[in-house]
This record gives sequence, structure tokens and C-alpha cells, in this order.
Amino acid sequence: MIIYIHGFGSSGEGVKAKLFRQYFKDKGISFIAPSLSYIPELAIKTLEELIESCGGKVKLIGSSLGGYYSIYLSHKYDLKATLINPSIYPYKTLPKALGNAPSFHDESSFTWMQFHINSLKNYEIVSPKEDNFMLLVQKGDETLDYKEALTKLTKANLVIEEGGSHGFEDIEKHFEKIKIFLNKANS
Repeated sequence: MIIYIHGFGSSGEGVKAKLFRQYFKDKGISFIAPSLSYIPELAIKTLEELIESCGGKVKLIGSSLGGYYSIYLSHKYDLKATLINPSIYPYKTLPKALGNAPSFHDESSFTWMQFHINSLKNYEIVSPKEDNFMLLVQKGDETLDYKEALTKLTKANLVIEEGGSHGFEDIEKHFEKIKIFLNKANS
């Protein structure tokens, strides 16, 4: 089972989630992209329950804040994960969203508070097992500094592209590489 973990304000119906869902469906590979709570503790609890219900036999794909959650979950359960423009220090980058933050799925909003930001520190992994990760970054990411991910995960399987954006343009061209990396994962 592959679990896709979306980013801040996104959902399991985001563009990347839909593209991955179709790709893995076409390959006959079990895949889920849950729409997670914006509250970090609830999102992590949901993901832990999913992982445990699968007997820990899952692989992760995390985008942005979902990449941060993936690092934590990979460490806790010794899972392989693909990280797409991951947020390495969301407690430093997400204060800009304090107040009414956007939900990109339906253009509604939710209240993002300082205690949500503070709780993100509970999931920080200082020294991740780097060979568990495939890291995809685009240097044109307008939201996060890609160099933070490269500094934290120097020994990961790296894909570094010029240009691009935070949404990671043309992610589909990497699907096969991602599938191969995840197939080498813990069974």
C-alpha cells in the first residue's frame, strides 16, 4: 500500500494526489490519498492508524508538509518514503499562514493558530535514516528553500531540477523512478 500525504491546506483530491492515484491504479498497486485534518496531531494520528492497520507494510509519498510528516512516520515505522519539495522546518515557514488559512480544495478556510505551529515540533526528526528517502526538489520552489531539504537529506536518492515550482511541475515524468524506488522498500 502506498499512502500519499498532501501538504498544508491541500487534500487527497489535489492535483498530485489525483495523478498518483491514476498512475498506481493503472499499475495495479494499492494506493490511498486521505484528506487529512489541518490539525497536526489529528493528521498524524490518522496516518499512524492507517499504517498500523496495514501491518506497517506501506510506503509513503509526501509533498510539502506531507513530506515533513513522512520523515516522522518513516523514522517511527522504518518506512521508505518519497519526498516532494518537503517542508523541513514547517514551524518556521507556516507562521505566515496564521489566522484564516486557505483550503485549496474548496476555497474555504480554517483557523491556523500558534499552538498548531508549536505542535509541529513534536514530529521533528533530527537524524533521519537517509537511505529510506527519495528526495525530489525543484529549485524554483517559491514557497520553501530547497537547500534545507538537500542539507538535511544529503544521502537520500536525489532528484534536483532547475526551475519548477512548489507544486513540482511535471511530476508525472518521475512516476516510474518513484515506483522503482518504493518497490525496493521494506515489504
